[in-house]
Amino acid sequence: MASGCKRGCRTIVIAFVLVLLAAAAAGAWLWQRYQTFADQPIAGLVAGQAVEIARGDSFAGVLRKLRGQGVQTGHDLEWRLLARQSGTDSQLKVGEYALSPGITPRRLLANMRSGRIIQYRFTLVEGWNIRQLRAALRAAAPLQQRTAELDDAALMAALGHAGQHPEGRFLPETYLYSRSDSDLDVLKRAHAAMQKALDEAWAARRPDVPLQSAEQALILASIIEKETGIASERPEIAGVFARRLKLGMPLQTDPTVIYGIGSAYDGNIRKRDLLTDTPYNTYTRRGLTPTPIAMPGRDALHAAVNPKDGDALFFVAVGDGSGRHVFSATLAEHNAAVVRYLATRRRTLQEASGQ
Repeated sequence: MASGCKRGCRTIVIAFVLVLLAAAAAGAWLWQRYQTFADQPIAGLVAGQAVEIARGDSFAGVLRKLRGQGVQTGHDLEWRLLARQSGTDSQLKVGEYALSPGITPRRLLANMRSGRIIQYRFTLVEGWNIRQLRAALRAAAPLQQRTAELDDAALMAALGHAGQHPEGRFLPETYLYSRSDSDLDVLKRAHAAMQKALDEAWAARRPDVPLQSAEQALILASIIEKETGIASERPEIAGVFARRLKLGMPLQTDPTVIYGIGSAYDGNIRKRDLLTDTPYNTYTRRGLTPTPIAMPGRDALHAAVNPKDGDALFFVAVGDGSGRHVFSATLAEHNAAVVRYLATRRRTLQEASGQ
């Protein structure tokens, strides 16, 4: 009887050990499969795919969206285990996430947990006016449009700056935005960036600069921005304008005349345009224009409040297409430079046309 019990107990123990070994083997196999799933590139993806997590989405909802994008790797249980292990299931960040070919489930969930969303770029170009800026925003995708139906006054009110003229108020830089952002979001950042840059420039101004306020510095910077695209020339052009302001001379700068013409400008500036008085005609009026005429960059802001010393009161383009200028101290020197400019310009045009 005792011998039969021993044999039966031994059988039970062996069977139990076999079950444990089988369970361990199954567990090891499942763990290996789970690890392979977590670090194996997701199948079925092509370049440009993305998935968007909206506010209130559950992890189950995110899995359905992934399946809708063609994600084929793994089963829901494996995704749930990985999400629980990484803490992603309770920490999903709202946003749009790239489903790039080669991405693994582990990396994708890590991106969703850290909020590594897709970001788009919008570049505000130095020298743009407000019309150009608004047109570029309308064309920016996938930026949400909130301002298309607003006029300039309503736009500034929506930004929290009612009564402020929009020209020159947005800093030329590259701004990152997500799919959920709107044009108002970008403009708010650009406005705040310009105000900060202007405050910094004004605080670092030369004590003898002939400007009464940061507002005047912004106006002058916008004129400098439109006069040259060569950064090294901006302080020298600022010096010409500063000396003219001190002497009470009109600035006589074509970009202000063009701005005053507005949408009627056809690409040519004529003598009658220089003689037609508008608030922006610096040939018929002394001093600065009533508002900026463009969006100046940081270099132009710095130049406006730190003009270069010298005796030049005039400048004219070289005319060779380089954008460079010739600076002169006297009208006679300037007139001679204008003659050279016209000759160079004619020669350049002839060479371009093959004559």
